[in-house]
Amino acid sequence: MKSNFISKISLATAMLLTFTACGSQQNAEEASTNDTSVEQKANEKTEEAVDDTAKEEEETSKEDEKEVANEDQVFEGRTLNVVATSDSYVPLFEEFTKETGADVEFLSMSSGEVISRTKAEGKAMADLWFGGGLDAFMAAKDDDLLESYNSDMTYKIPEEYKDVYGYYFSKGLTVVGFLVNDAILEEKGLEAPKTWKDLADPKYKGEVIMSNPAISGTNYAALKGLLDLYGEEEGWSLFEKINDNIDFYSKRGKDPQEKTAQGEFAIGIIPVDQKAFDAAEDYGLTVIYPEDGIPWVPEGVAIFKDSENTDIAEAFIDFMLSEKAQTMIAEIDGKDTNQLIVPDIKGLDLGLPKDKLIDEDLSTFGSQREEILNKFKEIAGDKASEE
Repeated sequence: MKSNFISKISLATAMLLTFTACGSQQNAEEASTNDTSVEQKANEKTEEAVDDTAKEEEETSKEDEKEVANEDQVFEGRTLNVVATSDSYVPLFEEFTKETGADVEFLSMSSGEVISRTKAEGKAMADLWFGGGLDAFMAAKDDDLLESYNSDMTYKIPEEYKDVYGYYFSKGLTVVGFLVNDAILEEKGLEAPKTWKDLADPKYKGEVIMSNPAISGTNYAALKGLLDLYGEEEGWSLFEKINDNIDFYSKRGKDPQEKTAQGEFAIGIIPVDQKAFDAAEDYGLTVIYPEDGIPWVPEGVAIFKDSENTDIAEAFIDFMLSEKAQTMIAEIDGKDTNQLIVPDIKGLDLGLPKDKLIDEDLSTFGSQREEILNKFKEIAGDKASEE
């Protein structure tokens, strides 16, 4: 009886413990579920807060960009008037407009015409002069037609590629070399000339074409470079021998390349650029940098004195010397000399041996021009007609 009673109590206790355990487990599961729900809601709120913050930051960033853009458009509604050597620079001018807001209007005109017209009108015909031979810019400086400008950007240009007082700067260099028609040389049993002295060999008589230095800035640079390389006496003596191999001096700067490519001449004295290498590939020609020395001339840029938009012209000079603009100019001009103007920029690589550039005296490039051309005309005679 007592044993039976104890058994019943034990059974009741076990059942009670089982119910309690089940209740505890259920409560634990409910608590866990509640905790998870709370955590999910908290995470959702956190995510919403992050999203809201991100949206606010994005909106703030856009506002900042608008403010910066507005600050950059300092010349919006104004126009920079440019005299340029070519309409190929339109993409460069458009980039300047994009960065500053200034519109750019340009007129293509020769350097000589720029100077004569400015003198005749007695005032600046534009705000900026972009491109042309250095001798014209030197003459314009002497005639008091240019404005001086210096900045942190212009100080980066090596001294040999700018006016010491900031009246003009180089946007690049034109270098002079030879373009030879390999088929013609082979047909006549001639080797390609490697130096200017080679070019003076009588075996090339009638095979060489050169533009008139009085018309072509590139070939005036070639003539002046020879005189700087060999000195007055030896330089003129060398040129007289080269002149003996030239039947006539062309009136167009592009004639030597075109007529050599067409097979009219075996050797052309040319400005070396990407177009020359393209022609060489297309027509079976070879571009040669003279081993005894490479003539060169800076391509000038300057601000006209008393122009209406001097501040925009100054901004363009700084823009022109930026890495982006110099890269664009290198592509447009097809030259690899921009790296000399602004070191370390990226540009074309046409294999120019920079150590072969002639040590030229640019201080006399303009002042001796008339004297040099008079001597040239005396040597060339009727072969250098300008009519």
